[in-house]
Amino acid sequence: MPRSPSTSAQQAREALATRLAQIMSDAGLKGVHLARAAGWHESKTSRIVTGTTLPSPTDIRLWCEICGAADQAEDLIAQALAAESMYVQWRQRERAGLVSIQRSYVPLYTRTQLFRQYSSTLVPGFLQTRDYAEALLTSIATFRGLRTDTKAAAAARVERSRIIREGSRRGVFLIEEGVLRNRMGDAATMEAQLGYLIAAAGLPSLSIGIVPFTADRSGTWIVETFTMYDNTSAHVELLGAEITVTAPTELRAYADMFDAVLHKALFGEQARARITEALEALTG
Repeated sequence: MPRSPSTSAQQAREALATRLAQIMSDAGLKGVHLARAAGWHESKTSRIVTGTTLPSPTDIRLWCEICGAADQAEDLIAQALAAESMYVQWRQRERAGLVSIQRSYVPLYTRTQLFRQYSSTLVPGFLQTRDYAEALLTSIATFRGLRTDTKAAAAARVERSRIIREGSRRGVFLIEEGVLRNRMGDAATMEAQLGYLIAAAGLPSLSIGIVPFTADRSGTWIVETFTMYDNTSAHVELLGAEITVTAPTELRAYADMFDAVLHKALFGEQARARITEALEALTG
């Protein structure tokens, strides 16, 4: 069972906090002494050593200087940046706009050859039509109170997704059957989206599996949506943040879950039949 990705991010923070606490202890200092020397409130030192607050590079350099461990500062800063990159709140990314977020994935997509995505809630972004993407991004913008050009963001999402069909790239998508019945946008938008899924299921570079309602979930369960890029990283989508997983043991856990669900999914004509059923229920 994969650990919660947010737990993994917190563990990275705690590992950094442990090192900083040890450096302080080796210097014979207590939190109150370090805080006084640094010129900040004692509670800040407490939050850092408990992993509640991630220190900035300036904080780390000052901490190490006070403790006579300036030579360790840069390694600790690198560790802090790695911990921070594991857990990025959507609000942080949205400051640059939704169009910027869509385009930010292009370098990752370009260097990836095998894409594996499990989706429990929505049609995978790689397979979304422009209207479906616009309806989704409009919902996100409304929920978060953003003022943004969702039409341009949807166009950017569709444009970046074309990369997966270039060269020798492969995409394997596992979609819970409920996703086919979750309406995003109006009936015409969903009709076009389901029709596109049927067509995409016939492309040689893509494998689209539908996990049926009736699947025996022994050994698996419905988890958060995640995408694996080759065997180098995975992105896990939460309501408030995106988690980046790179630790080998974590990646293996997600790969194992993907493989387990893979054996529950329907492909080919069976998958297209399930999508067609959802389409007929929508139009009937």
